[in-house]
Amino acid sequence: MKILHIYKDYYPVLGGIENHVKLLAEAQAARGHDVTVLVTGRDRKTRIEMLNGVRIIFAGRMSELSSAPFSFEMFRRAAELQADLTHLQSPYPFGEMAYYFFGKSRAMALSYQSDIVRQKLSGALYTPLLHQVLNRADAILASSPNYIESSPILRRWRSKTVVVPLASPPPGPPPRENQLPATDLLFVGRLRYYKGLDYLLQALAILPDVTLTVVGIGPMERRWKELAQAVGVGSRVVWAGEVSDIELPAYYDACKIFVLPCSERSEAFGLVQLEAMAAGKPVVSCDVNTGVAWVNQNEHTGLVVPPKNPQALADALARLLHDANLRARMGAAGKERVAAEFTVEKMVDRVMSVYAQALEGKKDG
Repeated sequence: MKILHIYKDYYPVLGGIENHVKLLAEAQAARGHDVTVLVTGRDRKTRIEMLNGVRIIFAGRMSELSSAPFSFEMFRRAAELQADLTHLQSPYPFGEMAYYFFGKSRAMALSYQSDIVRQKLSGALYTPLLHQVLNRADAILASSPNYIESSPILRRWRSKTVVVPLASPPPGPPPRENQLPATDLLFVGRLRYYKGLDYLLQALAILPDVTLTVVGIGPMERRWKELAQAVGVGSRVVWAGEVSDIELPAYYDACKIFVLPCSERSEAFGLVQLEAMAAGKPVVSCDVNTGVAWVNQNEHTGLVVPPKNPQALADALARLLHDANLRARMGAAGKERVAAEFTVEKMVDRVMSVYAQALEGKKDG
């Protein structure tokens, strides 16, 4: 099958959806499919690369509008590329526009990853087009059943929406030469407003002597470092910066608890929870009325607390920190849940089944 993926960024840009597209595209290529990924590049020059069997077109980037990279070249390439099926990742308005106006594949599937939460004006302008794109889609993929019910956009299209959870690749062994000092808590993710790290830092101020390692970079880094100092926990926080996939298992290995203190619906799934669960770590996360609390099952694979509540976070963390048996039980349950529901093989099987049904529906068209 000839498959075209369209999104805004791709490796080496790191992020939950960027990692997901790379994982999916490479797994499809490994199964013998002809896979192309169309994304924006980091500058105005267009380049084409082959990586692990996947052809990647980095279309020259002209500017950025409402946090979305814009590329005239992406529109031109979308008009040229032939595919059996195009797979869009939403929200990315310019990618959806490029396909809607110029795409030529036989069928189209769209993964609806998140509502637009913060950009109220641009979201209002974009929503009518989004509904047109969703109407044209032959299949819509949601990462959890919770998101179908909680999203005002997806609820309208639930009849053609299929749940296909994201996946976590098997964790590699921690590098022997890179053993890290033990830490109580670990956070991994881009340092963006909706990650809620400010509430975790405030919770840390309630928990004497508890240590936290933060993996990731992002626009909130400076402000959150200042907050750590302001609330008196600066000496108990290690800011590890950006960490490679090879090094990351050592960070999971060194922690007792993984924390995702998300504060907004922009955190639609919480892919990093799967990484922690696959490593056998209990998770403490927040219920922001998305798939986060579906992935991490309260009182089974970890604890789920209300968002924006430092005291609730502190209480959950204290409970786990003081009970090694509970940590071990929840960590084992998380590992079992990932193996049962969130493997790469299961995800790719489910996606390819969606593709097959979408194309089957085109036979008479």
